[in-house]
Amino acid sequence: MRHVISALVINEPGVLANVAGMFAARGFNIDSLVVGRTENPELSRMTIVVHGDDNTIEQVRKQLAKLVPVVKVRDFTGLSYVERDLVLVTIGVGPDKRNEVIEIVNLFRGHVVDVARNSLMVQLAGTEDKLEAMLELLRPYGIKEMARTGVIAMTRGNQNSRDEAEAKATTTKRTRSKTAPTGPSLPPS
Repeated sequence: MRHVISALVINEPGVLANVAGMFAARGFNIDSLVVGRTENPELSRMTIVVHGDDNTIEQVRKQLAKLVPVVKVRDFTGLSYVERDLVLVTIGVGPDKRNEVIEIVNLFRGHVVDVARNSLMVQLAGTEDKLEAMLELLRPYGIKEMARTGVIAMTRGNQNSRDEAEAKATTTKRTRSKTAPTGPSLPPS
């Protein structure tokens, strides 16, 4: 089962490596991992997409919450949330097929962001399913290059404000000790 997990983390060097290392030590493949700043300069939000059964993901969520720089962990399963992914894709297409590609892109509410003699670069934001559907239609035209951001997600409505209040209250309590060992020096648990 697909799980989207959000983690508010303290903005400090090594946090990404610690989180990725925790997943790797337990043999989990991360489908998507995105980190970005929040409105609070002391915190960043990690959005992690993984596949696994509920029991396994619950163990991962608990292990993630134990990491010192992690302030709050939330699995969005069963919650109302919004997710987005962004893709830039260059399609090798000459002037004779250009209008067909532009029509497909417009159907998905995408945008042409660059035009060259024998290629178009398009941008599309949406759910993973939406991006995959457009890419499937564009493949016959010849995808030359592609870059994706990965999934970002946030809960809908006032579910978000409760999390932020809890995170702000916890931020000052959870700081790394100057003598605490870093993730790589710890044995796997």
